[in-house]
Amino acid sequence: MAVFTKLGQADIINVQNIFEFGKIKSFKGIKKGIENTNYIIKTKKEKYVLTIFERRVKHKDLPYFMKLMDALSRRGVKCPRPIKNKFGKYLFNCKRKKACLVSFLEGNDKKNLSENDLSVIGKKIGLMHKKFKGIKLKRKNSFSPLKINGLINKINIKNSKLPKNLKNEMKDSFRDIYKNWPKNIPSSIIHGDLFIDNIFFHKGKFGGFIDFYFSACDFQAYELAICINSLCFNKIKNKFKFNKNKASKLFKGYESIRKLKAEEKKSMKILCKGSALRYLATRAYDYLNTPKNILIKKKDPSEYIQKLRFHDSIERFEEYLND
Repeated sequence: MAVFTKLGQADIINVQNIFEFGKIKSFKGIKKGIENTNYIIKTKKEKYVLTIFERRVKHKDLPYFMKLMDALSRRGVKCPRPIKNKFGKYLFNCKRKKACLVSFLEGNDKKNLSENDLSVIGKKIGLMHKKFKGIKLKRKNSFSPLKINGLINKINIKNSKLPKNLKNEMKDSFRDIYKNWPKNIPSSIIHGDLFIDNIFFHKGKFGGFIDFYFSACDFQAYELAICINSLCFNKIKNKFKFNKNKASKLFKGYESIRKLKAEEKKSMKILCKGSALRYLATRAYDYLNTPKNILIKKKDPSEYIQKLRFHDSIERFEEYLND
């Protein structure tokens, strides 16, 4: 989440008229995240999140995201539910961009996840994957590690603080990933972006998942690989140290719902490496190309340089687990 598009009172009145849910009492931009513009909107009775779709989200994919969140919420998955406007549509125009309104999910992301939190998250991912199986929607993963080479080629390291050999390192990693990527392991729809700020807790309990705008059909084990990178490293000063206890709890929670197959475990290193490269590429590109006047906290790509190199050092799945 972020604020790329600034809204004024006239824009908010337009939203109010489109939805006819009473007077909007307040609205505030949400600074977290890096992809779309988001505002919290409050009426007398309810709170909503207004999302304005920016940059990487293709308009043709938006109906898929709306239908997916609606289907998940109807199946009991805790997630935002898209709201239909007075015309019976989920999507509308806001400042000449596509936008939607979704229900407000109570809770917040945790700054520090406990090992027990990782067990709960693993279990909830497993349950979500089961719910995904019954939803007949299709979308290819436009940010699959197998498709990231084009973005890597656009990254201009020159005159930046990033390592001078980074682009070559990324290209070498891409070739390894492309060569060794698995082919026949379990797949379904996945969330595709389960970072700490997309996982909510409320009053000490799991609150739900948000931000499904990278959801696509992909390997279920790749979802876990994303979580290994995003949730299972501890930051100590500027160093990211892998936490085997958290990873073990994540896998154990997930496997309480669905047991991983031998081929999935064998592929975990390359899946984790692919996830690390995908986020390194997008962060490096954004770090070098996001305008300074945008209300956003740019994320340092060096985090994922460290994580990519860590996965290179792994030989077996068991090395991700505690003894």
